[in-house]
This record gives sequence, C-alpha cells and structure tokens, in this order.
Amino acid sequence: MAILDNLGKYRNTGLLLIRLGLGIMFIIHGFPKLAGGPSGWTGLGGSMKVIGIDFLPIFWGFMAAATETFGGFLLIVGLFFRPACILLIFTMIIAALVHFSKGDGLQGASHAIELGIVFFGLIFIGPGKYSVDKK
Repeated sequence: MAILDNLGKYRNTGLLLIRLGLGIMFIIHGFPKLAGGPSGWTGLGGSMKVIGIDFLPIFWGFMAAATETFGGFLLIVGLFFRPACILLIFTMIIAALVHFSKGDGLQGASHAIELGIVFFGLIFIGPGKYSVDKK
C-alpha cells in the first residue's frame, strides 16, 4: 500500500511520538511516588529485596521514583536518552520481579517486561533528530 510505504520517511516523528507518550506516562506514574516522600520511598525501596538488597530502602525508593519521574522528562526532551533508558530498564526489571514474587505470574509482570523491552530497543535506535541529544 503506497501511503504506508511513505511513512518510513517520518521515522523521527514516530520516535518523537514514542518519547512523548512514554515520557508523559512515566511522569504521571512516577511523580506521585516521588511526592510520597520518605515513607513512600521506604516502601517502594523495599522492592529491592527481590534481588537480595535489603539496605537503604529509602534511597532505592527515591531512586526508583526519581528514575520514573525525571527519566520520563529526559525521554520527552531526548536528553541523556540512553542512560535514562538504562535506568528505566533496571526499574522495569525490578518491577517485573516484584510481580513474580507476589505470584502475579507473567500476566502481572507483562507491563513492566514490555516496557523494559521497548527501552532496550530504544537504546539501539536513539532519540531521533528531534531531541536535545541530537542538537
């Protein structure tokens, strides 16, 4: 179909849409965690027990909340894009492992796994030309 064949020239527009959509959703998802303060961070950071880390839960919780919130912003603007994707992958791995540890199975962990795969792919693709990193 000719109209669909021509969409390839809008690759960078597609990357921008992906960055905007994921970035906005991560800010919406992460900001309440960040705003939750130390008590919320402690609970969130307790998730690190799934990989045997049970010290400084307040730090790990803050890092997870900050990664989701500021990582979302960095995705949107395309700044430090690949490092942000790496941090988001780590966060999604922990999220998936938490779901598995709760007995949620693949169905419960699928959202985190899918996002981790997307971020992994984006590391290779890069942010595209409509980004601060490209300027």
